[in-house]
Amino acid sequence: MATPYTQREIRRLAGMFDIYGDFLVATPFGNGNVNDTFQLTYDQGGIRLHYALQRINSNVFKDPVAVMENVSRVTDHILGKIRAAHAETRKRTLRLLHAHDGKPYAFDDMGNCWRAYVFVEHARAYEVLENPEQAFRVAQGFGEFQKQLVDLKGRLHETIPDFHNTPKRVDALEAAIKADPCNRAKSVGPEIDFVLSRKDECGKLIALNKEGAIPERITHNDTKANNILIDDLSGEAICVIDLDTVMPGLALYDFGDMVRSGANPAEEDELDLNRVGMRFDMYEGLYDGFISAAGGFLTEAEKEMLPFSAKLITLEIGMRFLTDYLMGDVYFKTRRKQQNLDRSRTQFKLVESIEAQMNKMQALL
Repeated sequence: MATPYTQREIRRLAGMFDIYGDFLVATPFGNGNVNDTFQLTYDQGGIRLHYALQRINSNVFKDPVAVMENVSRVTDHILGKIRAAHAETRKRTLRLLHAHDGKPYAFDDMGNCWRAYVFVEHARAYEVLENPEQAFRVAQGFGEFQKQLVDLKGRLHETIPDFHNTPKRVDALEAAIKADPCNRAKSVGPEIDFVLSRKDECGKLIALNKEGAIPERITHNDTKANNILIDDLSGEAICVIDLDTVMPGLALYDFGDMVRSGANPAEEDELDLNRVGMRFDMYEGLYDGFISAAGGFLTEAEKEMLPFSAKLITLEIGMRFLTDYLMGDVYFKTRRKQQNLDRSRTQFKLVESIEAQMNKMQALL
């Protein structure tokens, strides 16, 4: 990942936080599509310790203070739950570091908002899940995350309004088609038709929520497999990360995105679409894992809509990639031409695979 920051600048930025020891080096970390992240190495009395330093993308998150208030409330609540259970706290939730004014964030001279975490050692995130057992653990971890937050008092900030409001995502796509600032719409007719032919289904979950059949919950809203850390030794899903989009939502959004990202063996921007598809054994692992943790608080209506949510969220993410491609790649980071278009095509191929297996998915219920 290319970075405009020098080691000296990162050292200065890290100095905004209460980190003890001597700064040694900073290296770009991860491959997220939105924020800039660095792994910091410090020497503390001859022992090397690591921290994560991250710049919040203000183009995506217009109110970074609200984001950090959400993250702080959520991590504090989960930490309290873990301590109440007398469990090991070291790896089980992200631990924010505080700036010198006591806040869990700091602004640099350019107005950028930064935060720092204790780095979770001996654990990793997987871009592609390797087997159904791993899928079970990941879904169980995300289900446990939701379960821990069921009793969090007070509504969180909606940091990206209508983030998973699929009908509004369709509206945004149609607006991008009409504006066509990069003259790209004429080359993606099949992709546009794919979305619009399924337009009538896009409001299904929103309607059920308005009717009261599906409740609003605190959800992660970006449950890709690489947003939960797997312990190197036990193989257990131990810590949910990338909490910027934690806000009010539907439990079904989280499950749907797990299937989208975890049941497909191909990369998110796979060029060979023959490799794209939903592995049913992986879906079954995700379903069983999520139900094992979340089944106790989910309503019957939520459970019934789990299969459909996989299709809907995959379609929604695909149209978001397509919209961004039409608008000139202004939201998601890209490393090559047409990457967002390739991402959208992968999602749409996965939608077709989910549709073909919907009866089997519903049979699990």
